[in-house]
Amino acid sequence: MKVLAHIREQYRLSLGSYGRSRMTMELKEAGLDVGERRVGRLMKINGIKPVRTRRHKVTTDSHHRLGVAANWLDGDFVADAPNRKWAGDITYVWTSEGWLYLAVIFYLHSRRVVGWAVSDRMKKDLAIRALDMAARLRQPPEGCLFHSDRGSQY
Repeated sequence: MKVLAHIREQYRLSLGSYGRSRMTMELKEAGLDVGERRVGRLMKINGIKPVRTRRHKVTTDSHHRLGVAANWLDGDFVADAPNRKWAGDITYVWTSEGWLYLAVIFYLHSRRVVGWAVSDRMKKDLAIRALDMAARLRQPPEGCLFHSDRGSQY
């Protein structure tokens, strides 16, 4: 079957992202006379399913009227001595359980992760647990700078 061979090839080239509508357009551009229903039926019978990607979820509001903390590091992420500078951030990771939030604390002198925490919700306790882990491990002296993206959790 010429159409099925083209479907398989386009599926491979698209890294599995084409559904029946996009696949039909590609096949028509290749000169094949096919309809969307036929393409969909062939894909279904042969177990060719498009990989669904999740849309980007915006989690930061940069346009607010709240007070902003001073940027003491001012882009200087090099620590010339131990326990002078730390940095932290929260990101989200897709897992088999769904989206999970990961808070990480970096020790800038060695560029190593010294604290982390995972949760299904991005609440302040996520950042606190990561900071607690880092503080127990490194025991920072008074005057150690901590830099974050000024997110509300910090």
